Parts: sequence; structure tokens; C-alpha cells
Amino acid sequence: MIKRVLTVGLITLGSSFLLVSSAQDGPTPEQQAQQAMETRQSVFRLFRYNLGTISGMARGTVEFDAAIAERNARRIAAMAPMIPELFQAMDTREFDLDTEALPVIWEQFDLFQERAQALVDGANEFADIAAGGDRMETLGAIRAFGANCGNCHETFRVDD
Repeated sequence: MIKRVLTVGLITLGSSFLLVSSAQDGPTPEQQAQQAMETRQSVFRLFRYNLGTISGMARGTVEFDAAIAERNARRIAAMAPMIPELFQAMDTREFDLDTEALPVIWEQFDLFQERAQALVDGANEFADIAAGGDRMETLGAIRAFGANCGNCHETFRVDD
């Protein structure tokens, strides 16, 4: 009887170690790639959110507010350095992901970093202009600011 209890106890204990061990293994490479992509996409959604208001001001669908334009541009400038960091953190080219990121990102990473820095610089330049409060000057600067997004999209993103 004691042998049977000890055997069952050891089997239970062994099973517990296996469960704990497998729970600590962490995500698979595919899951890591998916998480990396989702994190990148989250940052780009934040860009769209902040740029959308500025674009709306340019189209006249959002009331012009220089302080909001400046704030949103500064947010974009603050987040833009994350772009190369997030792509450098994990090369996801070998995984079947639903992404608009092109493999050329990792093949021309220096250029990719330069374009991200251009976005930082362009966003800050636009924010400085918006800080002046002049509606026409601010709206006139939107095209140059937006070109920084487009320059990167041309090379590094699927054209949709």
C-alpha cells in the first residue's frame, strides 16, 4: 500500500514538474513573430491616430487647432525611433504573417533607419511650425511632413 501511494505520489509530482516546465518554455518562434508584428502594427496605428487629426485639418474635416497639430506631431516624433527598434528586435521574414512590411526592410536596414529619422525630423519641423499658431503656414507644412511617411512606404511597405 505504501509503495502504491509513493508511486502515485511520484507520478503526480513528475507530472507537475512537466506541466510547470512546459508552461515556462515560452512562446514558439511563430508566436514571437506574430507578437513582434502585432507590436509594430500597434505603433503604426498610433501614428495613424495622430496623423489622422492633422490630415483632417488639412482636408477641412477637422477644425484647425495648432496646439493639437503640434501635440500630435510631437507624439509621432517621439514614437518614430521605435520603428527601427521594433523591426530590429525580430526579423520576421521567414514567417507567414499578414503584414505589409516588405523583406527589404532587413536588407536595407540603414536606409530604413534613415527614413525613420527623417520622420522624426519632419514631425519636429512640422510641430515647430504648428507651434507658431499660423493656420496657413501650418496647413502648408503638412505636405512636407506627410512626404516622410510616403518616402518610407514607397520602399518598405506593400503598396495597397
